[in-house]
Amino acid sequence: DSRSAKVLMLGFMNQEAYEQTMATKKATFYSRSKKRLWVKGETSGNFLNVEEIKADCDGDTLLIKARPDGPVCHTGTDTCFAEINQDSGGFLNELETIIVDRKKNPSSKSYTAGLFAEGLKKIAQKVGEEATEVIVEALSGDKAHLLEESADLIYHFLVLLAYFDLQLSDVAEVLEKRHRVAYKRKM
Repeated sequence: DSRSAKVLMLGFMNQEAYEQTMATKKATFYSRSKKRLWVKGETSGNFLNVEEIKADCDGDTLLIKARPDGPVCHTGTDTCFAEINQDSGGFLNELETIIVDRKKNPSSKSYTAGLFAEGLKKIAQKVGEEATEVIVEALSGDKAHLLEESADLIYHFLVLLAYFDLQLSDVAEVLEKRHRVAYKRKM
């Protein structure tokens, strides 16, 4: 998983599977028992959306970094190794999932769905308000209130990202790239 860095599964590829994977950006494998190509998710809908492919030092093994559309294993588990596919973001990842669900499946009882219904201007306004409240609490020195307002800011920021179909991991990616560039400059 390109976000969690968890190993999801192991599969076999021949040249044709590799070429189809590159063309479609959907992980495609070769079934040695059935003697045919198969796209991961072709029956379940749980595709592996390929973001990057790296070869090992010998050039005989590929690491596919992908974003899964759902559970990867045919048994319904997140990975074929019975691990939960969650990165160190922990609850923030769960909260992102809840926010996206409220966007896709709005309910009149949901505050989050209400924000999406009011649109970008309202969502951006809430991020600004919460950022100001974080500053006020930081300057006051009240740690308990600073934590509360920080939680509000992060929540509204996640809603803003979801509005644009972005995730916190996308922001982390930008930060990581900046860090790598800065680190190379120091060398």
